[in-house]
Amino acid sequence: MNRNLLFVAVALFLWGMGEGMFYNFVPIRLETEFLLSKQQVGFALGAFGFFMAITHIPGGHLADKFGRRPLLIAAWSLGVVSTLMMGLAKSLPLYLAGLALYGVTAFVASPLSSYVTAARGKWEVGTALSLTSAAYSLGMALGPVSGGWIAERYEMNTSYLAAFGIFVISTFFMIFIQPQPLDQHDPAAPPPNLWTNTRFITFVMVFAFAIFGMYLSQPLTPIFLKGVRQLTLTETGWVFSAGALGNSLLALAFSRVKPRNGFLAAQFLVALFALLIWRGAGLPVFMLGYFLLGGFRVARPMAMAQARDLVHTSQMGLAYGAMETVSSTIFIIAPPIAGFVFERDPFFIYPLAVGLIGVSIVVGYFFSPRNG
Repeated sequence: MNRNLLFVAVALFLWGMGEGMFYNFVPIRLETEFLLSKQQVGFALGAFGFFMAITHIPGGHLADKFGRRPLLIAAWSLGVVSTLMMGLAKSLPLYLAGLALYGVTAFVASPLSSYVTAARGKWEVGTALSLTSAAYSLGMALGPVSGGWIAERYEMNTSYLAAFGIFVISTFFMIFIQPQPLDQHDPAAPPPNLWTNTRFITFVMVFAFAIFGMYLSQPLTPIFLKGVRQLTLTETGWVFSAGALGNSLLALAFSRVKPRNGFLAAQFLVALFALLIWRGAGLPVFMLGYFLLGGFRVARPMAMAQARDLVHTSQMGLAYGAMETVSSTIFIIAPPIAGFVFERDPFFIYPLAVGLIGVSIVVGYFFSPRNG
């Protein structure tokens, strides 16, 4: 691992630790502290997804045009500011403003993926993306337990302030990564237009359906665990930590798997998560379910690695940005749907998700790229 990937990995580890202290507790804080209904929580999370969605294609385009490092530093800086806003918020408008600004930082995804791809050296694309994702997820494994413990003994906003301090240190590491040269294409032989690349567009549609199926049951599961399964915040923190540990260990396990096979297998693991939350009982079973939910994060680098084979190097940031936009659009649509279903039957969302994922696996088997 070269120094740039090492610095990125350390920055991601620290960011994961800080984000894990509050991110999964956002629905709980919206419900308990700001007194929103389940469907209102769903709409708030959908708005968060909207602010994520509008940033990815511009972020990828700017990374291709001006370089990846400036965008990475800008995203880290905005994350620091927005977390401080949420930590200081005593009113709903200020909290939602901080949450929206935190959503805007999602533009980091495509510059980060393209930076790691370009800095990977002799590693395979899937390996580099999976290992850096594992560093972030390992940090996430440490955050929820401490965040839940802090939230139970102090006000929930204290977790955000602790995360703010960790984010400042993470930003320090990101500042010291080196810039990369811009990727250019031969003006006499430009690559095909990304939006008329039928293989890429077909795979993006496959990816979109997979993300919807995998994500639908996730947004309100923290509320399900607390309100229906009656877990304490500390117990919920243990569940979230198991999930982050699953993100990390499964990313390592899948780092040498062929991207196409890994993409399909990851979806199967998320289906098991929904099944265990639906039919399981007891803290260990819920922890196992969240551990297997690590397949959701594994699916992303597996999909990115497949997409990388379908586009020119000079289009890498834009292609990654398009896929991240699709993901974030799902993050807008799914939470209100989940809230609507949850209000009527909090259990039904899980068999529905299992069915959608089953269909997605079949679709992916036939239509995912077979090369790479």
